[in-house]
Formats: sequence, structure tokens, C-alpha cells
Amino acid sequence: MGIFLKDINLKGKTALITGATKGLGRGAAIAIAEAGGNVIAIGRNQKELDTLRKEIKKFKVNYVPFSCDVNDYNLLKSFITKLKKLDILVNNAGTNIPEPFLNVKKSSMETLLNVNTKAVFNVAQLWANQIIKLKRKSGSIINISSVVSSIIGAPNRCIYGTTKAAVIGLTKSVAVDYVKQGIRCNAICPGTVDTPSLHSRLKDTGDYEKAKQDFISRQPLGRIGKAEEIASLALYFSSDESSFVTGQTHVIDGGWSVGWNI
Repeated sequence: MGIFLKDINLKGKTALITGATKGLGRGAAIAIAEAGGNVIAIGRNQKELDTLRKEIKKFKVNYVPFSCDVNDYNLLKSFITKLKKLDILVNNAGTNIPEPFLNVKKSSMETLLNVNTKAVFNVAQLWANQIIKLKRKSGSIINISSVVSSIIGAPNRCIYGTTKAAVIGLTKSVAVDYVKQGIRCNAICPGTVDTPSLHSRLKDTGDYEKAKQDFISRQPLGRIGKAEEIASLALYFSSDESSFVTGQTHVIDGGWSVGWNI
């Protein structure tokens, strides 16, 4: 963490994080725990949830793992409605199936819409309902969208971009609806980040090294991002330092969206 971020204190706050076992979600979980925040981690893989526990244990905060697919609304509801302490939501779980527009499969569209949009909506709604039930006076929703959304387009990402654009629209609407209750809602829009899912997609191309270089070449800063860099922004939105920020879309993409032709 940078000097400023080291001053952030989340002691006594509790964050619910979806997709917490890998990539951006894992980075956010560790950053929040390091700042003293308690972590409720939702992921599909119990083994990975247990591995995350070992990393978070050293920060001496409360850690509650919950193995669940974010598409399982009833299971999510039964879990979230029993929580007694909530302050932060990192709505991170998402997926990507790159396909050209004319060849998009119906199954791919349904998967992306379900995970990237419907589940994000459901988790945010369940979280907000519980915050209000607990009579909390404040809270922070951090939706993980993407720079590939209403901000820029990218090849073979039409459905992915559509779902992530919807997350931006949802973010602004929730911010307006709940600003009087002290609930803030912001979206983080990462560019290409070094995560396990990225490496899987690179391997799927059949030429890992070329695909990796293609990703790097489109970055004006000459590299892809790190999960820790996205986590730093999530940490800021988790804290009282961002208490005057809501309904905003924050791009962190190494200049991709403004300097693609450099």
C-alpha cells in the first residue's frame, strides 16, 4: 500500500466481497483486511476460500467464508439476511466469454447476463435491504464494472461490454435512490489486469505469448495492471475518506481508454 492508503483504518467495518478467491476480489479482500476491516468472502471454491483464510489470518480480523455461486439467489438471500454487521460491498464476481458479434451463442449471452448483471443487481439489493434492516446510517457499494462498457468497446466483447455498461447504469441509479440513507454506490472500471482469468483466456487463444503481447501493446503505459492497484481504489471507496463520492464511474486502465492511438 502507498503512504496515503496506509493511513486508511477500516477497524470495526465489515466488507462482503463476491468473487473473493481470485484476482480483483482476492486483492480487495486482502487490502481491506490489512486496513483492519472484517471480511465476508463469497466464492465457489471452498479450497480457495480456505487458502484466503490463511492470508487474512495474519491481519487478526474476522473472516467468514461462504461457498456459493452468485447465481443461486435463494442461497445468497438466506446467508445475507442473517448477517449482523455490514458496511461495505465489493460486488466483484464476473466472467467473460469472448465471441464476435455475429457468432455470439445464446448460452454465452445468458451466462454473461446472469453473472455480470443479474447477480450484481441481486447482491446489491440484498446487501442494501440488510443495511436498512440493521438501521445502519452509512454504507459503501463498490461495483466492479469494466472500461469495456459504455466507456470503450473492444473486439469480440459485445455482450461482456453490454453487461458491464449495465453495471454503470445500476451504480448511478442506486446512488440516487439511497443517497439520503447514507449509502454510497460507485463503480470501478478496470482495464486489462493480471488475473487468473486473464491467463486462462490467453491460453485459450492457442498462442499464449502472442496474445499476452497483444494485450500489453494496447496499453499506453506499456504493461497490464495489477490486482493490487485495483484493490487500492476499492480500499479508498471502502473508507470514510471517500464519504463525499457517490454515483461515479472510476476508470483505472493504464490510459487505454484515452490513449489507444498513442
